[in-house]
Amino acid sequence: MKLPRRRFLCLAAAAAALPAAARASRADAYPSHPITMVVPVPAGGQMDSIARIVAESMRTTLSQPIIVENVTGASGTIGVGRVVRAAADGYTLLYGAWATQVVNGAVYALQYDLVNDFEPIGLTSITPWLIAAKNAVPANDLKGLIAWLKANPDAASAGTSGAGGPGHIGGVLFQQLSGTRFQFVPYRGMTPAMQDLVSGQIKVFAVTARSRLAAAPDIPTVDEAGLPGFYLAPWHGIWAPKGTPGAVIAKLNAAVVDALADSGVQQRLIKLGSNIPARAQQTPEALRAFHKAEIEKWWPIIKAANIRAE
Repeated sequence: MKLPRRRFLCLAAAAAALPAAARASRADAYPSHPITMVVPVPAGGQMDSIARIVAESMRTTLSQPIIVENVTGASGTIGVGRVVRAAADGYTLLYGAWATQVVNGAVYALQYDLVNDFEPIGLTSITPWLIAAKNAVPANDLKGLIAWLKANPDAASAGTSGAGGPGHIGGVLFQQLSGTRFQFVPYRGMTPAMQDLVSGQIKVFAVTARSRLAAAPDIPTVDEAGLPGFYLAPWHGIWAPKGTPGAVIAKLNAAVVDALADSGVQQRLIKLGSNIPARAQQTPEALRAFHKAEIEKWWPIIKAANIRAE
């Protein structure tokens, strides 16, 4: 029997709506079992510590545990790549950072798109750096340091975690903005570099952010100290694979917001040297816009300096 065309179209529309209804039902039940959060760096560092603090607190809102899994290698690209290939169901998340979500795109030929292959969930922390030097450097403030560096090109050296690390990239921008020149000395990570610096006793000139560091409010910002615009504040955020349902993203974002509003979480992050992003910066939309802006800012700097992955 041939159905009237109008009736057939209605049946077809209803059939097409079934997958969407099923997705909505699954989103309503989410999460029904533990979630995995991939952290693409080794356990024990600052990024890993912050990820575990946030994940632990998100459990309260989600009523399911978030299991942190460290998937390391190739400057984080292996862990990030794993999340790209994961099912878009909200059960595999990425805890990414400025280095993995911005810098790697300028120094590696990635097999994924840092913006379009992910669904942003929320920005979790911002960690400004400090401009510091040994006490032996003849300068009392940042302006004096810049004047000394200009008068003594290549007389100073800056310790970095290696080519493409935050210290290296930030040092390149510092040279551009201040008109100075100095050498970069790569260390196996920043801990040995800081040990060498601290062994000679240090003085701190400024924090590389628009606002002062919550853990050290007496240190002036670069704007206040004499190098306006020198903002170097590596940050962390959470993403899901592309195509993760909007309702799932909303639940995850609510868990992030609740975690960052917790005074205990705030104090633990402050002790790790991080600032909590403002509430308006914690939305998925804000993270997407911020992420794009960071790529637009840093990729030209990195590429112009011919920084290559080691």
